[in-house]
Amino acid sequence: MNNPNTFLPAEWAHQHAVLLTWPHKNTDWAPILAEVDQLYLQLAKEILKRENLIISCADENKLEHIKSELDTSNGQYKLSVYHIASDDTWARDHGPITVFKDNKPVLLDFNFNAWGDKFQSDQDNLINIRLQQSGAFPHYLFEKIDLVLEGGSIESNGEGVMLTTSECLLSPTRNPSYSKQTLEQTLQSLLGIKEILWLDHGFLAGDDTDSHIDTLARFCAADLICYVKCEDPNDPHFEALNKMEAQLQSFRQPNGEPYRLKALPMAEELVDDGERLPATYANFLIVNGAVLVPVYGVEQDQPALTALQECFPEREIVPINCYPLIKQHGSLHCITMQIPAGDY
Repeated sequence: MNNPNTFLPAEWAHQHAVLLTWPHKNTDWAPILAEVDQLYLQLAKEILKRENLIISCADENKLEHIKSELDTSNGQYKLSVYHIASDDTWARDHGPITVFKDNKPVLLDFNFNAWGDKFQSDQDNLINIRLQQSGAFPHYLFEKIDLVLEGGSIESNGEGVMLTTSECLLSPTRNPSYSKQTLEQTLQSLLGIKEILWLDHGFLAGDDTDSHIDTLARFCAADLICYVKCEDPNDPHFEALNKMEAQLQSFRQPNGEPYRLKALPMAEELVDDGERLPATYANFLIVNGAVLVPVYGVEQDQPALTALQECFPEREIVPINCYPLIKQHGSLHCITMQIPAGDY
């Protein structure tokens, strides 16, 4: 049952900070670590133009380097860097999910098991509590939740509607004892959700997350959803993404009206080591005053940027080349987690 005192903000709500978990040599990033480091620095600089940045870094030798590269002495916003162990770097999924309870921001620390125990995750599952113990969130309440839930698997419109995929949330490797009904009721209570829209179709080849919603469809406003559209009948995604589009068209707002929909192009096939990569323009990050958009150096980049500018006419659209990220099967939204601003 919906909890009227709890509220899950949309990503475009005013933000206090963004979290990053820095790549290190003991991760799968090792072969391209220098390249990925530069991407993280570029991303960090864009964030610090607009809000605070909180970084956890497992490599103690990198702490001062990061601080010197991201010198904020002349800036408006604060950089905080913490030495914290990590298995990997996907802050969207191990990071806390922020709700408001009685108008106070609360960081919910859900369990993270690396998308159904696909990879090692013991250290990543402790990052939130270690950040909290290190003083990273002094104005926020903190609650540990004994449920597996990744930030990339849910989308909020800020008005009580949540968008997700059944393939991910109902995966037997996440919360096997929960039925769909029980999980829905639990999330409604924990997150203050009134309605959950379940997408039953859609996937990206090479995706490790069991179809996270943030790779497929995103709220851009309370009544507007952008989504990945495949135009090529010969592409293996064509049928599933067209079924996803039809389901999105069938969804209705609480007032009975259909949602406004905006198609994003499907990035052309990108292959690394013989495997197709899950490149998607839906994996953007909304920050204060801007939308940071992954691009991949392909011809669909510009149409995607144009479409997202139409979705966010009041925000600056900032492209960031995320080809290095997609080699590890994730993109810009996957490595970031926003912390909404509290009333303090």
